[in-house]
Amino acid sequence: MTDRSGHEVQFFTLHGKKRAFIKAGSGPALLLLHGLGCDHTTWLPVVDELAKKYTVIAPDLLGHGVSDKPRADYTLGGYANGMRDLLTVLGIDKVTVVGHSFGGGVAMQFGYQFPERTQRMMLVATGGLGPEVTPLIKLIQAPGWFPVMGVLTLPGIRHLETFALRSAAAHGAGPVRKYTRDLAEAADILESWKDRRTRFAIRHLVRAVIDWRGQIVTMSDRAYLTEAIPMAVVWGRDDQVIPVRHASNAAALAPEMRVEVLADAGHFPHKDHPDEFARILDDFIATTEPATYNRARFRRMLKSGMSSPATALATVEVDPALTTA
Repeated sequence: MTDRSGHEVQFFTLHGKKRAFIKAGSGPALLLLHGLGCDHTTWLPVVDELAKKYTVIAPDLLGHGVSDKPRADYTLGGYANGMRDLLTVLGIDKVTVVGHSFGGGVAMQFGYQFPERTQRMMLVATGGLGPEVTPLIKLIQAPGWFPVMGVLTLPGIRHLETFALRSAAAHGAGPVRKYTRDLAEAADILESWKDRRTRFAIRHLVRAVIDWRGQIVTMSDRAYLTEAIPMAVVWGRDDQVIPVRHASNAAALAPEMRVEVLADAGHFPHKDHPDEFARILDDFIATTEPATYNRARFRRMLKSGMSSPATALATVEVDPALTTA
């Protein structure tokens, strides 16, 4: 089986559940984790460029794409465990983890649970840095979402909806462009929800990380444990899903955080500006030393606890406009 870019989609069954992934290139390993409702194809605009220098592993997370969609553990910890196990069977010991949106939450959890296997971390328009999120995602955990979405994804109705979304994305211009640029991705997600098993997985996933007040999972209470891991954040200035001002919250995660905000980009900066994104990621890797895990140091950090958030926030310069974006 190949994806639309011709990459071979491979499968491996772990704990009785089939996991799909692509693997390309050679060199230091990159693990690319997609967001909610997406799959590995979200990374296709950058895979070939990155594969020139790196071994790129891009999975379909459980419940997404062509991976299995069982009644299973859809928590961040469960996903992190699955990624550790997939890397183990592939013979890959250490990786730079890149996570987009919900995948950023998985990346942070992976770094927290498996610091000995995490060399660097890049978070792309990530969840887990503040409560705010688009109301459309909050609705997924509403009691009636499942049957309503079953109707909205019926043939005919779904085709009209996805056509309208893709047309708006293609023809939006000027001031409205910031609101329409990601609608083609929204159409792809809606198309995937025609599968009842996918809707089941998405609903359980969202309920694990979001309630009516917004995101309920955060790494802020354990952020100090990541201080030994080089970290970077990339965001699109026009993100309508998770506000770009959350990039300023990322300073609490690491004292030497690199923050990149791309103009004329939305919730998918790696798709809006693939060449620039690949350059930023390559430069981040080239200019940082991979983290090395030290159990004694980790134990000392646990004992000493979190440093002052104010001190952490003061160590990174973030565009003041982000606080009002």
